[in-house]
Amino acid sequence: LQEFKSVEHFKKELIEYLSWYNEKRIKVKLKGLTPLQFRNQSLKSAC
Repeated sequence: LQEFKSVEHFKKELIEYLSWYNEKRIKVKLKGLTPLQFRNQSLKSAC
């Protein structure tokens, strides 16, 4: 468990984690794409 030096430090770390989680994390269930790539591909297919 990580301790944060300040609220600003916590916010910075949270933003970095959310960015990784949504934009860089590859999921096998999403055909090897990141959640962002999968969403963008799905939106293109729907048009």
